[in-house]
Amino acid sequence: MDKQTVKLGLMGFGTVGTGVVRIIQAHQEDLQKQTGLGIEIKRILVQDAEKSRSIPSMNSVITTDASELLDDPEIDVIVEVIGGISPAREYILGALERGKHVVTANKDLMALHGGEILQKAQEKGCDVFYEASVAGGIPILRALVEGFSSDRITKMMGIVNGTTNYILTKMSQDGADYGDVLKEAQALGYAEADPTSDVEGYDAARKMAILATLGFRVPMKLEDVDVKGISGVSKEDIAYGKKLGYEVKLLGLARRDGEAIEVSVQPTMVAKSHPLASVNGVFNAVYVHGEAVGETMFYGPGAGELPTATAVVSDLVTVVKNMKLGVNGRGMVAPYKEKILKDDKQKLSKYFLRIVVADKRGVLAQITQLLADKNISLEQVLQQPYNNGEQAEIIMVTHLASKGDMDEVLQCMEEMEIVSEVKSCYRVEGGEQA
Repeated sequence: MDKQTVKLGLMGFGTVGTGVVRIIQAHQEDLQKQTGLGIEIKRILVQDAEKSRSIPSMNSVITTDASELLDDPEIDVIVEVIGGISPAREYILGALERGKHVVTANKDLMALHGGEILQKAQEKGCDVFYEASVAGGIPILRALVEGFSSDRITKMMGIVNGTTNYILTKMSQDGADYGDVLKEAQALGYAEADPTSDVEGYDAARKMAILATLGFRVPMKLEDVDVKGISGVSKEDIAYGKKLGYEVKLLGLARRDGEAIEVSVQPTMVAKSHPLASVNGVFNAVYVHGEAVGETMFYGPGAGELPTATAVVSDLVTVVKNMKLGVNGRGMVAPYKEKILKDDKQKLSKYFLRIVVADKRGVLAQITQLLADKNISLEQVLQQPYNNGEQAEIIMVTHLASKGDMDEVLQCMEEMEIVSEVKSCYRVEGGEQA
């Protein structure tokens, strides 16, 4: 390779794009020492060229025409941080078709169309890296692909959405209602005006689909992920969980037993003894279990201008190093294993149940008999007066049970005269047998 400078086209000049520019400008000497080449931003694609920006020195390279990046033969790498599906998908595929390497932070796109993009990259001998798409500044994807390349991952469990973690942390620490904390998170800029993607678990589900694809080498899709958000979590659920030794977290889980896989995102009671229980605020953490290495955990800021931009530039450095060595497109491993999803009878977990029942003699015995009929035993039971003593609230933590059996129990409870309401049911992780 005879060139001395790698030229890139940056698509997007918002929060993350600005961070990318700042890091490249501030660390130019370090980047050149690491890669042996200079890195120059030749064009930046924006929607509004007239908008005032915090780095006015880059105004001369701004354009609203994507073809100025895609069709420029001097541009070697496209860095996409505009987000969304379209036109980002078309831009990335167009860049790969022209032999340009791609770095993206686009979790939505990679979760939905990652297979198509990686296949095109392999056809054209191009690099596609997307470390920033899952956990901001945490280098989890590189760890899965490179650090665990000689191991077999059996379980990945993580807090991969800072908005929901902030909300649940505040509810736990302040005893506040979900709605009040959500408004506070929106006022602070942690939650969007429309928070649906975060609070209903869709953002985390996209990230878990990416993690499962890389960790298990199978073509996981978003529809393969069981998803439940936090909008139904109450401060009472959190208080009872704490009394029994748990913190509530929106947890992503990807687990493999043999060749059968399950991937889910749902509010989960995490034992206080587990490291994930102490991950608070907007921080993210991913716990990975390998057959050889055992337990590892990756922790850090999951979003923000510089943490996310750091991951983007780290990927960019890898692309440039590969260009220098002439090995672009050789390091990617596309999913090559058959996808075998567990059925509900194969998905095993402990469960937290909270129900309101008639305050009569023998009620608890009927509930425990129902569970016993489904081969579900109890680890902890707490009974409290409810509705001025006219009813009782029963809080239970089960031993391991299948999701299929638990779903059948919940259906039976809905039909029992002694059960007024099933308040909540959450998976339990951490502690013995979880």
